[in-house]
Amino acid sequence: MLLHLRDTYPTETAWAPQYAGDELRQVRAAAWNATLAALRASAEANAAAHRGRHDRATQQRDFAASYQALHQAYQHRETVFAATMADRADWDTATRAQRHLAVTADAELRRRHPGQRYPPLLSAEPPPASAAQRAELTPATDQPPSQIGQIGQIGQWIKDLAAAHRTFAGTLAERQSLALPSENPDYGDLGQAFPPWPGPAKDAILQPPQPEITPSPQVLQRTADRDADPEAAD
Repeated sequence: MLLHLRDTYPTETAWAPQYAGDELRQVRAAAWNATLAALRASAEANAAAHRGRHDRATQQRDFAASYQALHQAYQHRETVFAATMADRADWDTATRAQRHLAVTADAELRRRHPGQRYPPLLSAEPPPASAAQRAELTPATDQPPSQIGQIGQIGQWIKDLAAAHRTFAGTLAERQSLALPSENPDYGDLGQAFPPWPGPAKDAILQPPQPEITPSPQVLQRTADRDADPEAAD
């Protein structure tokens, strides 16, 4: 039984969405920088036109348009990465109980059989984006407009993430629909086969009683004197 629980760890981690938190943060910052660059180029274009430098004004307007297109490309990538991270949060909730049981089973096996060598638990999650892929996300904003437009194109690995998002939705729905059958066919199912992690309890945390503090003899004597003489208490 423990071996079976331990062997479920690779299965539970195999359908995890790719971690894209770093890429999400990167494109959000890049989108903001592209917006600032577009505003700066527009301001320089207006200043150049006001001084009669029409060639520079045209160049800066081209830069502003390219930065706006780059900003839109970053927003599209942000949508993909945000959906991927939302899927990963759903996967974490759906598999946390099973992964916890697998890790616990592994620890119990090692405790019971200290002389037995078990291979370490390895996650089957997809690897994160490579350094080369992340470098494609944030180009330098001082490049010519034509090169900026080329960098704004969506890479294949981002398209694969978007496709994986659609596949994950079906996998999660199928998992949540699985139920434990009852041994008696006249009764209904026993509940979900893979219930989600219940999460922390919302009840109040029980606190130990406060230690009883014994009054000093002087306090006890004053209390006794006050009770013996009601007029003094007034």
